[in-house]
Amino acid sequence: MNRRVSDTPPPPANSVLAPLLAGIESLQGVKPATAKLLARVAGGGRVIDLLFHLPESVVDRRYRPALRAVETGRVCTLLVTIMRVVPPAPGGGRGRRPWRVVVSDGTAEAELVFFSPHQVRRLEAGQDIAVSGTLERFGERLSMAHPDYLVLQARLAEIPLLDPVWPLTAGLFPSQVRSAIRAAFAVFPALPEWQDASVLAQRKWPGFEQALRTLHRPCDFPELMEGEALVGASERARARLACDDLLAQQVSMAQARRLNRLRPGRSIVSDGSLRAVALSRFGHEPTTAQTRTLAEIDADLAAPRQMTRLLQGDVGAGKTLVALLAMLGAVEAGHQAALMAPTEILARQHLATFEKLSPVPVAFLSGSVKGKARRAALASIADGTARMVIGTHALFQESVVFEDLALAVIDEQHRFGVEQRAMLGEKGHQTDVLVMTATPIPRSLLLTQWGDMLVSRLDVKPAGRKPVRTSLHALSAMDDLLAGLERALARGARIFWVCPLVSESETVDIAAAEARHHALAAHFGPDAVGLAHGQQDIALREQAIADFAAGRTRILVATTVIEVGVDIPDATVMVIEHAERFGLAQLHQLRGRVGRGQAESYCLLLHDSALGQTARRRLALLRETEDGFLIADEDFRLRGGGDLTGRRQSGLPDLRLASPLHVDMLLRLAAQDARRLVDTPPEKTPPALRARRQAVSLLLELFARAQAVRAIRAG
Repeated sequence: MNRRVSDTPPPPANSVLAPLLAGIESLQGVKPATAKLLARVAGGGRVIDLLFHLPESVVDRRYRPALRAVETGRVCTLLVTIMRVVPPAPGGGRGRRPWRVVVSDGTAEAELVFFSPHQVRRLEAGQDIAVSGTLERFGERLSMAHPDYLVLQARLAEIPLLDPVWPLTAGLFPSQVRSAIRAAFAVFPALPEWQDASVLAQRKWPGFEQALRTLHRPCDFPELMEGEALVGASERARARLACDDLLAQQVSMAQARRLNRLRPGRSIVSDGSLRAVALSRFGHEPTTAQTRTLAEIDADLAAPRQMTRLLQGDVGAGKTLVALLAMLGAVEAGHQAALMAPTEILARQHLATFEKLSPVPVAFLSGSVKGKARRAALASIADGTARMVIGTHALFQESVVFEDLALAVIDEQHRFGVEQRAMLGEKGHQTDVLVMTATPIPRSLLLTQWGDMLVSRLDVKPAGRKPVRTSLHALSAMDDLLAGLERALARGARIFWVCPLVSESETVDIAAAEARHHALAAHFGPDAVGLAHGQQDIALREQAIADFAAGRTRILVATTVIEVGVDIPDATVMVIEHAERFGLAQLHQLRGRVGRGQAESYCLLLHDSALGQTARRRLALLRETEDGFLIADEDFRLRGGGDLTGRRQSGLPDLRLASPLHVDMLLRLAAQDARRLVDTPPEKTPPALRARRQAVSLLLELFARAQAVRAIRAG
């Protein structure tokens, strides 16, 4: 979330970082309205946030040809004389007719074309000017439409030969960014070096300020004007800044890890009596992976420190059984345990499973539980009568008081905000936290690398789960697809049809679902097709899903509301429309809604006919594997992995300057350096490392890394 300029906290007056931590509006020549726009595009209102807003490319304006020998179609800078200014020809549509300025350098003539008279009114024949832009040839005529720069030749130095291009927002112009950046460097303080000197020398990385200057103001370095020198210098500068970003995060994670090791917990040891009853009702032996992960959880519960563990399990791996057995262990020891799910559908699915297997009663709490039932549930949770509790976001509301919450289980943890996850754990005293996800986290982003969360993986699926046959189909072949679905329905199939993700607007997505529902109902009959989406009344949506589960409807058109928490073993076909618009992990989750019974199951990925090479490769990977961890790795490289220490749940993992490639290349280096900085005992710390520790404290301030511990505790 972008911080408003007015929200920027004032920096400590005596801090060397004060000029960089000050608000952008403090820069000379930057007006308050411009500062707000800069803060919006930079993602923060501090001067350092502006400097972290790196250019996305550089326009090379060094090409200065004679017009007679110019290579058209590329950016060039010309030194020319104005021969004449030609106003628009008279007639209607004056605003659409261009002004033409005929120029010459003595070797040939060219035209400068303007559709706005603003710049032209200052021009007159005989002026010597410099222009920079893209020159095109139309027949025998050379033409440059709306030059990027036009100045008198005496001011040629104002045209940057290497011209950075920054991402902008509405109302913000490159000249304003350029001016603010220049003002920011004018107040840049001298900072100590926090990177290891041997790493800087080995990789030929520049200092922190020089790296920023290289990217924002390459013209400050004459040595970059020759040949391809800028390319290598820019790559080294970006790598150095990416390592700064990673080092700041890794140090904050190492500090969180160290503090968590010192945080006392309580030892929870179970006798297995309630678990034995649950397993007998389950009727199957746990998989080797379930047995292993439960042993890991039990060891954490028994240790005299708080547990924070992630349970990763691919679709259908059996996470719910492990969660139930872990919670029963807490109950056996005389405490309470709670499970929080992100939707009522998923919470009630867990409730149904727990009620079948649990030898102790299970309380339920959600937003739909009201009146007398709600008061009874709250009372039983508060007095400890309810030892097992399942619910939604309602569990962390202020009115919910636990008698002795010892274990909090959070399902589909990525669907909750950091604050929400933390609030549930804080309902108890020294509460152990187990978070679960069926969306595998990429190996390069496991929290064992980023913080203090241990990871258990359910990498073996229960026996009997059949693979889902996945295929790709162009939307242009819709008639053939519908004919194939008719044959499948004749064989007794039930079909999910997930509508395309049109935009970030749920309203737009629902409109697409309703249109597809109407079309399929017209084709297959209105009684055969149901509809489920997130804006429906929950009773209506659950009725639509129940009708589909019971076979009263044969096709269920839905948005991604069915991504988790829907378990219908008789559903055997999943159709995903415009699959290229979804993330790979989400497609994998949706595919997991079928293949839950004994019948052969299919997933049909519908895509645009004009599918790009990258999109085709993504969908082909899904066709070739059901390994959710492999899919998650690829998804991270393409989309980013989310924010593990803050509140952002998508995009790069709370990194300002490090790309996925930088993460792969530099994460290990930064993690090892962070451990050395944080974990080396004072008596074994050499002077150079002690100095770097002081410098790293400045690095943490620059990257706003002060609040990592609570976020890591929340999962």
